[in-house]
Amino acid sequence: MNLLGELLLLAYDDEGRKIHDGTRLDYGLGGALLLELTLSGRIDVVGKAVVVIDPSPTGDPLVDDALARIRDDSRARKPGYWVGKFAKGTRQRVLDHLVLREILRVEHGTVLWIFPKTTYPAAHGAEPTAETDARQRMRTAVTTTGAVDARTAALCSLVSATDMNRKVFADLDRRRVTARLKEISEGDWASAAVKRAIQDVQTAVMAGAIAATTAAATGSG
Repeated sequence: MNLLGELLLLAYDDEGRKIHDGTRLDYGLGGALLLELTLSGRIDVVGKAVVVIDPSPTGDPLVDDALARIRDDSRARKPGYWVGKFAKGTRQRVLDHLVLREILRVEHGTVLWIFPKTTYPAAHGAEPTAETDARQRMRTAVTTTGAVDARTAALCSLVSATDMNRKVFADLDRRRVTARLKEISEGDWASAAVKRAIQDVQTAVMAGAIAATTAAATGSG
C-alpha cells in the first residue's frame, strides 16, 4: 500500500464516508505523490525546483503518471506547484484503485431520497489490514522516542499537514502528539533528500489547502 492509499483510508470511516475536509485531503494526496517519488529515488529538490533523477517506472500507475508529468514539463517547478497540480483528480483515482484491488467497494444512494451520495465502505470480507497497519505504525512513532522509518515519517508528516492528526490520534494528548510529529518531521532518520522533500511538501500542503479554502469562502461571499 502506498502513501496515497494509506492517507485516503485514514480519511474515511468504516461506513465509507469521508470524515475529513476534502480540500486538505486532496492537497495531502498531491503531497503523497511527491513523497512516493522521493522515497523511491525518482525525484529530488535541487535549489527550489523538483527534478527527475531517475525516470524509470516504479510499477505504480498513479506514481508513474506523476513522474512522467514532472519529467515532461519544460520548466523547473517548485514542490508547491506539483502538490497543487496533483491535488486535482487524484482522490477519485485512488478510490478507484482501492475498489479495483477489492479493498473498498462502491455504494450509491441518496440523502433524503433526493440528493445522490456515494460511499466507499470496506469490500465484503476484506480485512482493514492496510489502515490498521498505518495506524499502528504512526501510533508507535508518536508514543515512543525510538527511530522512525522514512515511510512512516512521511505518512506522519502528511497527517500533520492535513490536520488529520486530531482524528487519527483522538485519544492521545493533542499537544504531545503535535510536539512529537514536529520532532519526527525534523529528525535525522532519513536522507537529506527525503527530509527536505517532507518539509517542502508539508509547507505546500498547508499553504495550498488554506489558499483554496480562503478562495472558496471569498467566492461564496
